[in-house]
Amino acid sequence: MSTSNHNDLSFFEAFSDVRPLAGDDKINLHSPEKSLAEKANKLVNDHTNQTTSANPLSLEAVEPVSPDDFIAYQQPGIQDGVFKNLRLGKYVIDYRLSLKGLTLKQSRDQLYQTVVSCHEKGVRAILIQHGKGEQSKPFPGLKKSYLNRWLRDLEEVIAFHTAQPMHGGLGATYALLKKHPDQKLINRERNRRR
Repeated sequence: MSTSNHNDLSFFEAFSDVRPLAGDDKINLHSPEKSLAEKANKLVNDHTNQTTSANPLSLEAVEPVSPDDFIAYQQPGIQDGVFKNLRLGKYVIDYRLSLKGLTLKQSRDQLYQTVVSCHEKGVRAILIQHGKGEQSKPFPGLKKSYLNRWLRDLEEVIAFHTAQPMHGGLGATYALLKKHPDQKLINRERNRRR
């Protein structure tokens, strides 16, 4: 019995300096202004904004591209045969990224994160599904227009071209990434896992 009293006393002594939260420190979980889901989304968005703050891709005004236009780019020094194979969809698509249903800012962030991550993993060819954007505002082909500029601005991208019909045609784009400096090691690891 005395042991029980001793434990009770130690517990109360240990927490003797604990005080209730002040009114400002309390979180009202049943707040009518924001649901828990909204609060959780805000936390996720705040975290995403912090991690993507280094994103160099611009949301400034862009030169419009028609939804029915092909988009293409080839860095100087890229062999014509390499570019032709990309244009014809002959490379194995290592990763697919869909930007459909995303806002322009979300698309920018997803594209940047995906390209950087894929490059670090030794991925060479990706397919970006963006849609034609025939009904987009303020002008048709909005996302496609920005993608045309963003891919040129990413140092990891050495070439891109509108996809073949079997991969989405005018609503999708192939992007070829430069080899990672450790590409041989990455390939060796990849082959070892098989």
